[in-house]
Amino acid sequence: MSKLILTHEVTGLGAPGDIVEVKNGYGRNYLIPQGFAVAWTRGGEKQVDSIKAARVAREHATIEEAQDLKAKLEANTVTLAIKAGEGGRLFGSVKTSDIADAVAAAGLGSVDKRKIEITSPIKSVGQHEATVRLRDDLVATITVKVVAAK
Repeated sequence: MSKLILTHEVTGLGAPGDIVEVKNGYGRNYLIPQGFAVAWTRGGEKQVDSIKAARVAREHATIEEAQDLKAKLEANTVTLAIKAGEGGRLFGSVKTSDIADAVAAAGLGSVDKRKIEITSPIKSVGQHEATVRLRDDLVATITVKVVAAK
């Protein structure tokens, strides 16, 4: 087991600034090379404080603001126009950055693309769902309508 400091959110493991213990191979072969974590050291506590401060600054200021954004996101459908072939299959798939841009374009507010989770790849036109983690304790479900671009 090795101790690491997370620098990015890792689903099922923790948030930026968390100190976690993972198996050696997972840390050495995945988390550190992908830039999701750095090795834990005694001097790393200062780094943890700065990472947590940045996380707090990125979080929505108050729970009320986050709940308002959740209500807006769940009440509206976000539409994405993407180039598609025959039978409604997309060339590629919808990325979290595409959804974040569509939410901003719809005037629903700004959402960090790293907070959006797509359960299964969106590779066809139609209605799909994605979730947005607004705060550690608040998750919104977005309805994404994918249409073929003309």
